[in-house]
Amino acid sequence: MTVTLADVAARAQVSPATVSRVLNGNYPVAASTRERVLRAVDELDYVLNGPASALAAATSDLVGILVNDIADPFFGIMASAIQSEIGGPGGRAGGERLAVVCNTGGSPERELTYLTLLQRQRAAAVVLTGGAMENAPHAAAVASKLRKLADAGTRVVLCGRPPASDTGAIALTFDNRGGGRELTEHLIGLGHRRLGYIAGPEERTTTRHRLEGHRAALEAHGIEEDPRWTVYGRYDRQSGYEATLELLRRDPSLTAVVAANDSVALGACAALRDSGLRIPEDVSVAGFDDLPFSIDAVPALTTVRLPLSEAGARAGRIAMGREEPPPGGIATIRGELMVRGSSGGPRE
Repeated sequence: MTVTLADVAARAQVSPATVSRVLNGNYPVAASTRERVLRAVDELDYVLNGPASALAAATSDLVGILVNDIADPFFGIMASAIQSEIGGPGGRAGGERLAVVCNTGGSPERELTYLTLLQRQRAAAVVLTGGAMENAPHAAAVASKLRKLADAGTRVVLCGRPPASDTGAIALTFDNRGGGRELTEHLIGLGHRRLGYIAGPEERTTTRHRLEGHRAALEAHGIEEDPRWTVYGRYDRQSGYEATLELLRRDPSLTAVVAANDSVALGACAALRDSGLRIPEDVSVAGFDDLPFSIDAVPALTTVRLPLSEAGARAGRIAMGREEPPPGGIATIRGELMVRGSSGGPRE
């Protein structure tokens, strides 16, 4: 049943005119009244009508791109590629669409807020990038938002995120397990048997999938993982630096460090150098993603290349209806192992 302005007014115990003033922001309203109205909007999941031009069509010219951290090249590369495909035929005003990059900062609440705002604005498309939160209530809330967007005519594409079943969303997902396994098997093939692992935040699907790939490689080669060899942290350089020092404190005999991503790997390299260790003569280092700076690190970083730009561009074309979705609505994108100077055989 469609929620109306009158329903919101009744819940907030104000007039429909007051609700309209709060939502339009064009008339002063007491703070306590404004809070009651906004609470009622959230509780009823009321969708605000957008501009008159949007009302005349199923959707507006707005396209939302959700990222965890726009300063992280992983997300910046994808967002840029998505946006490059958004212009052109399809919009009503001059054939263009307006791309809005929504930076969640890793906040589950902010992710839901942006999805609600995009729903209210009748966005033509929404693209969610990167891994999802490992939290059942949040996952259910996101799935509900995605279903409502799709039901309203919004194209929803997940880029680098696991599929969300029964939501109508198209998923272009990265094979993080396969890449994690291949990376660790490369190091095992060089002779390493004591490998430290710096994981990302525990609540992220990307963290779990890459770590599962790493552990699968250890198990396949009969290497028993020591609980001391895994440290969790953020997906940034500082976290990599601190985690590496912790790994060395726990087990100074480690001969390799596998990092959750390339930024973490750079921090690991810095910590090893500051500890008087050489790369790769004393300790090998490997990352993930093959971000632009990886090849310029000294030594150049062994990593798994994910086609971030290509995946983002494809997500943008699907979102704009210029490319057919993959069969079944899901495509798995595999990475490529890039062997460089940061990995070598273990010290004797």
